[in-house]
Amino acid sequence: MQSLRRLENKLAVITGAASGIGRAIAIRYAAEGAHVVIADIRDLPKEGGDPTADVILAAGGSAVFQHTDISKWDNIDATISDAVKAHGRLDILVNNAATYNGLRCHNTPEDLWDMVMDVNLKGAYLCTKRAIQQMLTQDIHSETRGRIVNISSQHGMVSAPSDFAYGVSKAGIVYMTRQIASDYAADNIVCNAVAPGKILTGAPDIPTTPEALAYPKARTPMPRLGKPDDVASAAVFLASDEASYMTGVNLTVDGGWSAA
Repeated sequence: MQSLRRLENKLAVITGAASGIGRAIAIRYAAEGAHVVIADIRDLPKEGGDPTADVILAAGGSAVFQHTDISKWDNIDATISDAVKAHGRLDILVNNAATYNGLRCHNTPEDLWDMVMDVNLKGAYLCTKRAIQQMLTQDIHSETRGRIVNISSQHGMVSAPSDFAYGVSKAGIVYMTRQIASDYAADNIVCNAVAPGKILTGAPDIPTTPEALAYPKARTPMPRLGKPDDVASAAVFLASDEASYMTGVNLTVDGGWSAA
């Protein structure tokens, strides 16, 4: 895919960028000219292969891995502070890190509920809070002080079968996107989200048997399921100056799932 260098010299912190969708976003951002911070609790991708930072550096891009537990404020503060110290400002935050437990409400123990919320919702809140604190101190470049891109889900708008906590957490991300957009538009801070449908990331912990894929294939009007690059393309657009008059948008990338 041809790069248009739409993120030239911008600093992007991307959570959960070691694997899956986050990895694809990081690689695409770097190809578009961004300096990428891979904020994750692991370096090796779940689906196998070289670490994301190594892939980016080998391609001539700029990236660094920083171990970050996004459920802990001191981790987030250190990651963003170190990134700003190295590059001068924070242009883009991508709240991508997420987990799930695959259980219905009555089977969801409190500790697993807390785990999902700590990563998917509390983590996004803490990262967004720290990013806004930094962005409010920055000069306006290309009409913004900074951009926040949240990775929500179609399951923030429609039910997530047998994954109660995940669906609730993603609904929270959809709302948070709108609230942050509204509260900080006058400060020239932009906040949008990408809502993926069924994305085949290659992670070994996500079933890809014909039985497991029967439901998403039946729900998706397009003749294929999604790829991480499909989400990355939307995330590049929302982080770029091309999205100059958009904020509070939850951009659906689901092959028509939510339209059917």
